[in-house]
Amino acid sequence: MRLNVKECSGDIALTQGCLLISTVCIFCLVVCSLVSNVGICVCFCRCNVSELSFTLEPSDIIAVQEQPLMLHCQVDGIPPITTQWRRNGIPLADNQYYTMFYNGSLLIRRFQKTKSNSSTDEGDYECMAQNSFGLVVSRKARVQAATMAEFNVQPVAVQAEEAGVGRFQCQIHGLPEPVISWEKDGRPVDTKDERYTLLPTGVLQITGLCQGDAGVFCCVAHNSAGVKYSAGARLTVSGSQSSVYKEPMILVGPENLTLTVHQTAILECVATGYPRPIVSWSRLDGRPIGVEGIQVLGTGNLMISDVGVQHSGVYVCAANKPGTRVRRTAQGRLVVQAPAEFVLPPQSISRPVGTTAIFTCQAQGDPAPQLTWLKNGQILEAGGNVKLRNNNSTLTIYGISQEDEAIYQCIAENSAGSTQASARLTVLWADGLPGMPVLVRAEALSPTSIQVSWKEPAQNNQEIIGYVLHIRRSTDPIEMEYQEAVSKVTLQQAVGDLEPSTSYTFYVKAYTSRGASKPSESTTESTLGEVPSPPSLFTKLVNSSVVQVVWEPSSKMGQNQGFRLYYRRAHAPLFTGPLTFHRNVTQYNITQLDPTLVYEIKVLAFNQHGDGNATVRFVSLKEAVEKSVLNTPCDCVKDEQSKTSTTGIIIGIHIGVTCIVFCVLFLMFSYRGRLMICKTVRATPQASRGVTLESSSQAALALNGLGRTSSEENGSAAGKITGDSNELERLFSGPSHCGNGVDSSRMVSRCQTTEGAQTEMCDEI
Repeated sequence: MRLNVKECSGDIALTQGCLLISTVCIFCLVVCSLVSNVGICVCFCRCNVSELSFTLEPSDIIAVQEQPLMLHCQVDGIPPITTQWRRNGIPLADNQYYTMFYNGSLLIRRFQKTKSNSSTDEGDYECMAQNSFGLVVSRKARVQAATMAEFNVQPVAVQAEEAGVGRFQCQIHGLPEPVISWEKDGRPVDTKDERYTLLPTGVLQITGLCQGDAGVFCCVAHNSAGVKYSAGARLTVSGSQSSVYKEPMILVGPENLTLTVHQTAILECVATGYPRPIVSWSRLDGRPIGVEGIQVLGTGNLMISDVGVQHSGVYVCAANKPGTRVRRTAQGRLVVQAPAEFVLPPQSISRPVGTTAIFTCQAQGDPAPQLTWLKNGQILEAGGNVKLRNNNSTLTIYGISQEDEAIYQCIAENSAGSTQASARLTVLWADGLPGMPVLVRAEALSPTSIQVSWKEPAQNNQEIIGYVLHIRRSTDPIEMEYQEAVSKVTLQQAVGDLEPSTSYTFYVKAYTSRGASKPSESTTESTLGEVPSPPSLFTKLVNSSVVQVVWEPSSKMGQNQGFRLYYRRAHAPLFTGPLTFHRNVTQYNITQLDPTLVYEIKVLAFNQHGDGNATVRFVSLKEAVEKSVLNTPCDCVKDEQSKTSTTGIIIGIHIGVTCIVFCVLFLMFSYRGRLMICKTVRATPQASRGVTLESSSQAALALNGLGRTSSEENGSAAGKITGDSNELERLFSGPSHCGNGVDSSRMVSRCQTTEGAQTEMCDEI
């Protein structure tokens, strides 16, 4: 039986004191009882409250030394709400350095990069807000002091030809990023002249040089931290040599850049040659660069405004000689990072005590953001009833209790930025629920079953309608547990279909019509070990007194450690054995058996838990021996190999003597035989044919008998020859035969086939 628990919750609009709670709860119970005719209906009622969340979070900022700085934080939720600020994880106090306003904002009265006590106002700031439902933490805002470093790249003197290209560069780091401008001979460069291109990266390009462009150029950098001037660099313009052909050449190609979305990318490309080369841009992956937000600065620089992730790639600058295929190329990689943002933020949920709560959080960004969970502002680690899966995108809380009611936050962060989203877990609890079951015990019954028993709760046990037993293997995660329902009058349950020699964990909950109790204390018990299954058994007769026994272990049940072999005469009172074998041994020969009896053979497997069932076979050696005698196969190769040299000599002598006898008989009876055969053929040709065929057959049998008798009976050669000569005389003598051997057969055949002139044909023969 499985409990069917139906839940319904009444959400009531927030009013003064929630005066309508009772009415709505009664309505909820009525509706629930009408729609739920099976199982348990659990109704919970609560006030619908606004979630505690941020409407304004602090953002990254560059602070000016010795100037005040304001960080903003606004929260929405049920009052009273308190706010607190942390820097680098440490709470800030309201003192002479910091002022915290009622609306949540933080004022740093005089920002200092380095204070007299060696501390600093720089760092990661977080705003924390808390009410009766929980605590939330804002995203981290990085506060840094405005700075201006020294120039790490100073402009250098340039000598160029008239109509050529002049280029000056300077680099300086600062916060915020310094703005670069240029002066010539102490005056700002006239950027209205199209020949002058000033790139935001601090590069000044002058194309189509003329004598009037010569002078001393100086780089000027300024930000909120101040202004700095670089050293001067002179531009010298020499006479024109533009009529001389020059191969296209790229003086400066694009650099590798790593930017954040919405920034501006400047890809520089300065090319020279005569005639002036044409500069073009493409992507190495073949995708189009596009036109939106794309601008060409000067004679070939590419500017991409408001870059996005789709702009990442390798960009190729090509300088082509007009009207030809001659070209030179240079390339640079642009990497655009995207700060983390939520695809699916976690949602607030309400769950009854003892059930499971699941929060899902999915974020995207480049590089892929890391996800961290907070519970009331503290980092939440996996363990106990808390599980984090799918790269922390899924938070699961099993068997929730009142202690799990809190605000949970998902923090998504990568190198480009961070963001947060919060959700609240409301644990629904009804008054008068029973206490948890006590004295939970488990006892192993067999290799596949365990009996679990418990005592009813001490509190509020009158309304208990049943229990739910929670079961899982001790090595499995908590989400793999399953449940079995138990009647309220039965305080025990035999759990079956378990695995042998395996540890299981159990706990119990008591249910009423209003909900479940807290889970009981867990208990752990292991199933009994399992003996092995019976092996497969085969027998094979080796000879009249030896039987080979072969067995194969079964893989169905417990692991075996070895085998035991028993055998006895059929119906004998006692077995011989056991003969014990290692698990790797799978056969044995039983010897010195009586060939006239039937034997009973059995084999079983054993392990540390005991002996398994045996497999039994009956073997009749008498029947097997008789069958082997009657059906002895002819193994010609084996017989021939087993013959001795003496037997071969005797057979050779027999064959030679037989040939000599044939020759003598042929000479003695050849003439007499011809006359007798001719007369006989004239009188009874069919009878002669039948006698001749029979004689040939008998002669062949005699030869076979000769060899077999000499081989098997080991008689004397002389005796055998005499017997064979008499047999040949009987076969080939008398008035009814044409002759002997092959010639007599031919003669009979020819006499039979010439009925009209038999005398002439016989005379010819």
